[in-house]
Amino acid sequence: MLADASIVLGIDPGTTRMGYGVVLGDGHTLAALDYGIVRTRREGSLADRLEDIYAGLLAIIDQHRPHAAVVEKLFFTKNVQTAFAVGQARGVALLALSHRNVPIAEYTPQAIKAAVSGYGKGDKTQIQTMVRLLLNLDAIPEPDDAADALAAAICHHNLATRQQRIDAALRR
Repeated sequence: MLADASIVLGIDPGTTRMGYGVVLGDGHTLAALDYGIVRTRREGSLADRLEDIYAGLLAIIDQHRPHAAVVEKLFFTKNVQTAFAVGQARGVALLALSHRNVPIAEYTPQAIKAAVSGYGKGDKTQIQTMVRLLLNLDAIPEPDDAADALAAAICHHNLATRQQRIDAALRR
């Protein structure tokens, strides 16, 4: 669960670059604290890249001290090798969050899109535009991996806030 004001770290898994977005939520107000990508060595092995992801995420977690994190679930892909590699990167992200005792939520890309745009099959441009509007940014966040990570954080903030309100109403 989230507190009244909370920091959520969104993660969009990838092996060459992993998107991250840190969102501060206070009731209905959202603000982007930080976003970008954890870039990995191009010339490195998969193990080297996973090490880069782990170290990069630990630094982000230590800097922002999120109250919760959301890692996008894998979607079905036709390229099995890519799916395995992204699954390994996703596992490293989960490990880094677990090592820092950050509560983890997981949502499908469709659930994230629906929470941000109201439509689970929205295209990248729609999602990026909604992220810009919801976070009151001057421009669409770049690269798109970062925008996707911010969308994941927005999704979790909105769903967790809604659940808090439901729980509070049931306690009355």
